[in-house]
Amino acid sequence: MSLNYKPPGPTTKAFMLSSAFFRGLRGPVGSGKSVCCCVEMFRRASQQEPGPDGKRKTRWAVVRNTNPQLKTTTIKTWLDWFPEDVWGKFNWSPPFTHHVKVGDIDMEVIFLALDKPEDVKKLLSLELTGVFINEAREVPKAIVDACTMRVGRFPSMKDGGPTWYGVIADTNAPDEDHWWPIMAGEAPVPDHLTREEALMLIKPDTWEFFTQPGGMRPVRDDEGIITGYEMNPVAENVGNLTPAYYPSIIKGKTRSWIQVYVLNELGSLNDGKPVYADFDYAMHVAKEPLVPAAGIPIIIGIDFGLTPSAVYMQLVRGRWLILRELVAQDMGAAKFADLLRRDMQQNFPGFTFQLWGDPAGDYRAQTDETTPFQILRTAGLKARAAPTNDPVVRIEAVSAGLTRLIEGKPGFLIDPGCTTLIRGFAGGYAYKRLQVSGAERYDDRPDKNKFSHPHDALQYGMCGGGESRKLLLGDTSNTKPVVARKSFDVLGWRQTSRRRATSPL
Repeated sequence: MSLNYKPPGPTTKAFMLSSAFFRGLRGPVGSGKSVCCCVEMFRRASQQEPGPDGKRKTRWAVVRNTNPQLKTTTIKTWLDWFPEDVWGKFNWSPPFTHHVKVGDIDMEVIFLALDKPEDVKKLLSLELTGVFINEAREVPKAIVDACTMRVGRFPSMKDGGPTWYGVIADTNAPDEDHWWPIMAGEAPVPDHLTREEALMLIKPDTWEFFTQPGGMRPVRDDEGIITGYEMNPVAENVGNLTPAYYPSIIKGKTRSWIQVYVLNELGSLNDGKPVYADFDYAMHVAKEPLVPAAGIPIIIGIDFGLTPSAVYMQLVRGRWLILRELVAQDMGAAKFADLLRRDMQQNFPGFTFQLWGDPAGDYRAQTDETTPFQILRTAGLKARAAPTNDPVVRIEAVSAGLTRLIEGKPGFLIDPGCTTLIRGFAGGYAYKRLQVSGAERYDDRPDKNKFSHPHDALQYGMCGGGESRKLLLGDTSNTKPVVARKSFDVLGWRQTSRRRATSPL
């Protein structure tokens, strides 16, 4: 009995030729990555050195995040290549198992969904040769670490041990703050992580990541704006797809969907309605890091909570320059205040600051008499409550900047290092779709997620800087603003390399 398979491209071929302990394969839909991993398991099983009984024994776990996806996608792909009538009966009683016995090959494959605590316990009790993690972007790093502990344990050393052991994984493109691109070196380690947490995301020498080319590539005009998509001449597995496969599936899809599933670019998928329909990446994101204007205060908007965020900005000749974002995870107000103070000193020495925060931050919690504003003052940071917490006014304050032109230039320009803000503008910060039959409806408030916190901070800063007053009363200020010289270049290079670093996520 033979298996007729040829890697559908140079990336999948390199993936199979590697003997790294952990191998990750990222690609677009239709690129053949899942089939490659299934065949790779069988190939390694056939290369296992025979044991004392002459059998090449291996045991594998195939992991998916949910049971429905395991059945309809992962197991289906496996049985397409290893059908029951040829390779032996598949056991559909949990845990789903396929025991393949062909010639001297004795290969046991256990399929596990890790959406229940008992399923994780099953994984932690297995003695395995290897693990295949299907769609790894849905699997937390802790599960990956657990998988690495269970491989290399079958066959036992008294029976000769495994010839090769390890973890293989495939995925569509994840978010930039996912463990995969961070460990692959495609995204920076967030600055707010502790040293111990950061060490967990440094790629070991025994790990390798492989990235397939996109199925299509964007077509851009002279100004860099995407006008359409064309087939990628180096796309893999196209010989196993219909000629119209990719052009057909992108019809009616959002740009973020195409970016992730077809172009194989890092990004997030959103099923909601973007809050800022007027945001245009080519217009509102600077091509190079922005330079703060000397002599003009830097406004910092702050959102509190366990996902605190701060956004640095300046109002220069009527234009909002968004200079930097600071986004933390699971961090209390005291720790974030200290982080913010150090970040201000390190990245903007010599500047004066105006801090505006969530007005709710001046209220005491029921369990604590200290408010976030008091905690900031203890850290030496004087912050004021933003003039409004009305979400409509806050959102309109930002929208006003997005639609404004100053001397022929956009009235809102964001530093390319503000990746969380940018991804929020691109659709991550959205109104959640409501499950209403017969109609397409959305919530009247933006969904609370990892993008909403820095966007709240941005809104507080711009409202504190005068945008909400302009909306509600018109500009009634008699105070002469500080004006930067007309020759000031917001895209000039900094004298230090600090602004080339990507901001923390």
